[in-house]
Amino acid sequence: MDRESYHNCCSLVKISRQSYEQFWSSHFVDYIEKDLSYSKFFKKYLLPNHPCMFSRKFTEDWKCRKQWVTEEGKPNFQKLLQQFDETPVPVANCNAKEYNANPKQIIPFKEFIHYWREYIQNGHSSPKGCLYLKDWHMSRDFPEHNVYTTPVFFSSDWLNEYWDTLEVDDYRFVYMGPKGSWTPFHADVFRSYSWSANICGRKKWLLYPPGQEEFLRDTHGNLAYDVTAPEIRDKVQFPHCDEACQPLEIIQEAGEIIFVPSGWHHQVYNLEDTISINHNWLNGCNVDIMWQFLQNELSAVQREIEEWRNTMDSWHQHCQVIMKSCSGIDYGEFATFLKIIADNRMSFLSSCSGNNSSNYPRHLSETLATLGLHHAAFDLQRVAHILECMLCNEDFKRLDHSTLSSQPESLLQQIRETMLSTRGQHSLYQE
Repeated sequence: MDRESYHNCCSLVKISRQSYEQFWSSHFVDYIEKDLSYSKFFKKYLLPNHPCMFSRKFTEDWKCRKQWVTEEGKPNFQKLLQQFDETPVPVANCNAKEYNANPKQIIPFKEFIHYWREYIQNGHSSPKGCLYLKDWHMSRDFPEHNVYTTPVFFSSDWLNEYWDTLEVDDYRFVYMGPKGSWTPFHADVFRSYSWSANICGRKKWLLYPPGQEEFLRDTHGNLAYDVTAPEIRDKVQFPHCDEACQPLEIIQEAGEIIFVPSGWHHQVYNLEDTISINHNWLNGCNVDIMWQFLQNELSAVQREIEEWRNTMDSWHQHCQVIMKSCSGIDYGEFATFLKIIADNRMSFLSSCSGNNSSNYPRHLSETLATLGLHHAAFDLQRVAHILECMLCNEDFKRLDHSTLSSQPESLLQQIRETMLSTRGQHSLYQE
């Protein structure tokens, strides 16, 4: 991040996002053909929460574009089997519906490839249905492969930084699916950003700007499963469907990377046999959206079990437990998440000022150094803002703070002291 971007952000308490009206009647997003500065991407796409597409030039050096793809541009089953063979992988059945998703099973990789080959030979059909390998943590399972590199535009990734620290999970995935496989209508986990790179094949994306999904709920408040299904036009079942704008329809070619902003609901189709790499990620630009999502999730849980509020002393804690089981995180873990992000940046700023040496992984040190001092300071400002919001939140106040791994008040004070102590030691705040 450059100094101008940082100073422009300094005055932001709540990030003001532009209207999404320009996308209501458009079928185009910006296409980035060649080099783009991180600061320009930050200002033009991250902050306003707007989608864009990167050309294949940004993936042309990736090993997987060479190793996993034949000269004809098809999946290289032979090479893939050599690398992954008996590896257990998650596979969804696109022809079956379980709640608002497709049911999954774990099978050996070679079994999926055998199915895929037969599916192609049978004219892209099978009595087993249309199977889709998805949400496979390939880079976690095979860290030594290094078959791709995260572009710098997506490197300020708090979500995977946090999970890497805990060493229990990540949000980096590989998808492999035959022509006709698809993903139902949804928004990404915690309302995070996502980026998706086609290693081979083509995808069709249907994207709706934030807020439009409210018109695509049925009379029970359930989100549509398939926005292209005929029943979506049934005014009895979906009374507000006519109020929704037309989706952005985007065709993604082999090698291209799409940036999907926070809260943009989408539905995705593989138009050919396709392999893609996908990351969910968030940072200081959209952490406020995550915090709002968590508040909405808790409110939904509270409404569901409101009738038991006066019958149990631990009602509020039970709401947190249910919320975590549904969404994957509660307020306490969110506070821990913010602490880890803040600690890493305070350590980085202090080490840049010569106060101490960094005590975080080398790859994170390299990422923070690449993004620079201004970005670390921006991150700390954003964490501080969310902490202030949490400390004013009535549901957060009701939690037993002695059970938290860190006290938000103390962390907030640490951030303020770090920002003050580093202010005069480098050019971070100079005009």
